Amino acid sequence: MEIALESEKEYEYGLALSGGGARGFAHVGVLKALEERGINPGIISGVSAGSVVAVLYSAGFKPDDILKVFANHKFSDFAELSVPKDGFFKIEKFNKILKKALPVENIEDLIIPTLISATDIDHGCTTIFRDGPIVERVAASCSIPIIFKPVKINGINYVDGGVLRNLPAWTIRKQCKHLIGVNCSPFSNYKYKASIIDIAQRCYDLMSKVNVAYDMKLCDTLILTKDIAKRKVFDIKCMYEIAESGYNAACNILDNKTNNIL
Repeated sequence: MEIALESEKEYEYGLALSGGGARGFAHVGVLKALEERGINPGIISGVSAGSVVAVLYSAGFKPDDILKVFANHKFSDFAELSVPKDGFFKIEKFNKILKKALPVENIEDLIIPTLISATDIDHGCTTIFRDGPIVERVAASCSIPIIFKPVKINGINYVDGGVLRNLPAWTIRKQCKHLIGVNCSPFSNYKYKASIIDIAQRCYDLMSKVNVAYDMKLCDTLILTKDIAKRKVFDIKCMYEIAESGYNAACNILDNKTNNIL
């Protein structure tokens, strides 16, 4: 892989945010820790839950305000049970909440340049969205197979970007001098239930375990939130505890003198 020369890199800091469902609220805590240290990402890449946090932050939301968007909600507020043909739930409710919160409609109108990753299941590859309607593309990036229906954009079916690459570091590596990666889905040998949703989540975690290895090596600074590994994908009620976990994990890494980030 060809890496751009230091002088050619456009941004001082880049931030790559992984998928992880409700565990993605850890990204909010990480952003808070970065802000406290004066570290401002010039470009952000997100997949699945990471794309949700990425677009809200890039739209001008402060970390605490991102949490407020989802406060007092439960899973049924975001998804609606559907006839289980290509997915058990529809994601339209989530789309409405996100659309109402965002001050802009298209990715290219965000304050911070943002990339959203989704999996093109028709052609078996990752697609990077750099422009176009935000809500539709975030929904595609978040659509965990089996649980949610695929999202069709311009005639192509998309599912969760984490299926192939759950840490989108590769999408912005060439553009930033210092790349910070946040993996909020470290693998854990938790005991899962014999239910369709739990088995789907387990498969998602197994895929992520394998497909983040390369991207973790691309990061100059890597933040892992190991203590939330056992949290369920839809454990929204624990969002504040998850965010605090991300904050603490980031502080431990960023304040380590051997981590030459500043």
